[in-house]
Amino acid sequence: MSTRGTSTRGITEATGIPWETWTARLEAHGARRMSHTQIAGHLAEQLDGVVANPGWWAQQITVAYEQHIGARRPGQAGDGSWAVSAGRTVPGTADEVLARWEDLMGGAAEVAGVASEGPPGTSATGTWRYWRVRLVDGSRVTVHLRAKDDDRCTVGVSHTGLASPEDVEHRRAFWKERLREL
Repeated sequence: MSTRGTSTRGITEATGIPWETWTARLEAHGARRMSHTQIAGHLAEQLDGVVANPGWWAQQITVAYEQHIGARRPGQAGDGSWAVSAGRTVPGTADEVLARWEDLMGGAAEVAGVASEGPPGTSATGTWRYWRVRLVDGSRVTVHLRAKDDDRCTVGVSHTGLASPEDVEHRRAFWKERLREL
């Protein structure tokens, strides 16, 4: 079985514990009646000393379990909203690619047919460049850029707070096209 972002095979490989054992343990612990935070906290304790970064793996197992029991669909966030991401490696430095992105998006008065709440913002760290915009439908877009080497940059788009799986597919197509244009 696979779930978005986490394969149960990957969980088994990382933890050394079969997926069926994880689900049985969670069922025995009453996880169906627990919140996401409670499940992840319980798992983090179980994973301490078993894997590097037990908190991250606890989140992965929790999401996979929630999908397994039908409490969450692939691509759905814990709050019930939906998210989509897309990425690509393109030529140029992070600063050059950010400038091209800003030109491409043209101030982003609207994104995929939805008006923005205001103009997009940019920020930078020593390693990362960011472009962000909030939309009137309550969703948010974050574009993160990072140099891959001297003449290439990775670009990732994350669009969160979407209302439905249909919004996910519409936005996925929109962002993949913008990345192709970049």
